Amino acid sequence: MTCIDSLWLPYTQMATAPAPLPVVAASGVRIRLADGRELIDGISSWWTMCHGYRHPHIMQAVAAQLDTLPHVMFAGLVHEPALTLARRLAALLPGNLERVFFSESGSVAVEVALKMAVQYWKNRGQDRRRFVAFRDGYHGDTLGALSVTDPGCGFHAALAGYRVPQIFAQLPREAEARAALDALLANPDIAAVIVEPRVQGAGGMRFHDVDTLRAIRACCDEHGVLMIADEIMTGFGRTGTLFASPPDAVPDILCLSKALTGGTLPLAATVAADHVFAAFCSERAEDAFMHGPTFMANPLACAAANASLDLFESEPRLAQVAAIEAQMRRELEPCRALPGVVDVRAIGAIGVVQLDRPVAANLRPAFVERGVWVRPFGDIVYLAPPFVIDAADLTMLTTAIRAVVAQSAAEASCPISTP
Repeated sequence: MTCIDSLWLPYTQMATAPAPLPVVAASGVRIRLADGRELIDGISSWWTMCHGYRHPHIMQAVAAQLDTLPHVMFAGLVHEPALTLARRLAALLPGNLERVFFSESGSVAVEVALKMAVQYWKNRGQDRRRFVAFRDGYHGDTLGALSVTDPGCGFHAALAGYRVPQIFAQLPREAEARAALDALLANPDIAAVIVEPRVQGAGGMRFHDVDTLRAIRACCDEHGVLMIADEIMTGFGRTGTLFASPPDAVPDILCLSKALTGGTLPLAATVAADHVFAAFCSERAEDAFMHGPTFMANPLACAAANASLDLFESEPRLAQVAAIEAQMRRELEPCRALPGVVDVRAIGAIGVVQLDRPVAANLRPAFVERGVWVRPFGDIVYLAPPFVIDAADLTMLTTAIRAVVAQSAAEASCPISTP
């Protein structure tokens, strides 16, 4: 891997970016580079590797499935790995979220949810096409998902004007914002509200409490509007509970991906409540939901997901997450005293140091030099490690953050002058 001439990398200005690091293997919480160095993965490969890389139980399940059925179309045909996974998800999710529609990525799961919401109302004889989303929210890079992503997050510039109709609001953390949301939802063309429960991920790892979700649920109930929960990042233990949506603020539609397969294979799910599904069941063919990804419910991915759920049942994942949260709170707190740090926070297996300036790419090489893979973005340096990380490796991550943030603060206070 010495040449990337044929590749087009994500979120990268290919004309100026440094060469990416060649990876040859990964195991547990470590990524091995082609030059022999190993990096402790502090962000779980974009928040997917909750059990670490190459967990033997997941690897065995995928290998066994490969021997029998690697893939088959999911239209007119069905297979046991998907049936089993759908039943297990329905049993684990709160409320009556019981109808599982599979796809291949988080962005597509959101697209499916948006289409589902619009057609739900159409099937009921109402023309509702607009969505309410929240400032600092991020829901994916495909066109519909991008449309309900806050333009201030920096993903919109090249596609201004090509968006699904939407309204952006402040999260209803306080009475004034709750009143504003209530007024918005009185609009008769609102199809749904979409929210990332407890943590707004790519918008800056911003936290909110369950009372905020309860307020959204109450406003949706008051005006008969659907609520969509984007748990692509928060699902499967990342915030300290198996799902971030609380039992008293259950959404009508919920999106899952990332850690669904333990990060092993691409898979996503859009899960609808019974009353949403009922709107698509009739004698009219046109009421059917017209969506069908080619690799929908891929058997290998479903086998990986079932094995991942086995691990949540048999290994102490949520206890590990609680320990990670406590350690990150303790070991990142000294950053609060550093110049330029405006906040230090943690929830579950997410730890954040927020600065008063953009930090992103210029800090990444400093982390590699310290033997860790940490990828700051915007004004935050954050951790989202695999749940199986041990205390010593987590200390290496937090120590690296303290050192790099301190170095960055020192450099910011002593700018290099030019003649």
